[in-house]
Amino acid sequence: MSRKYKFGEKSGAYFISFATVNWIDVFTRDDYFWCIIESLDFCRKNKGMELYGYCIMPSHVHLIFRSALNDPSGLIRDFKGFTSKKMLKLIEDNPQESRKEWMLWMFERAGKKNSNVTNRQFWQQNNQPIEIWSLKVFEQKLEYIHNNPVETGFVTDPIDWKYSSARNYGNNNQTILEIDMN
Repeated sequence: MSRKYKFGEKSGAYFISFATVNWIDVFTRDDYFWCIIESLDFCRKNKGMELYGYCIMPSHVHLIFRSALNDPSGLIRDFKGFTSKKMLKLIEDNPQESRKEWMLWMFERAGKKNSNVTNRQFWQQNNQPIEIWSLKVFEQKLEYIHNNPVETGFVTDPIDWKYSSARNYGNNNQTILEIDMN
């Protein structure tokens, strides 16, 4: 494994992306987005996550964050572990989920291929953290995150994507998650 994609500086800020297995478009329902939003909010309030930017796309999540407890790896591990269980339960219990059987089968299939997983695997294991070592890198990564829904064709202006910190930076009072802007 490349050292390029490990959390080196434990107190540093990082850009990180992680995706569902097989890039399955899971985050297509408000309940699923809210699972991630509420979990990020919990991490901010209770686990020392400083969140500087985020974007939740249908199959993946982008974050710029820092661990105030100097354990970025543990923070992301716990976040992904909790949201994995919660998302699988939400999908399983959702009577309106038309793709339920297929998605659960895909997650189970991915879990069988991974010796670290006992049943179903929701997230891909790789995170590829990139340390934010300058203001220029921060601005580049934040612009990338905020433009992701535009590049995908979901919106024409980053501020229109509800599940992004673009609204926080655009002084829009319709934000759904507080971030750390200091």
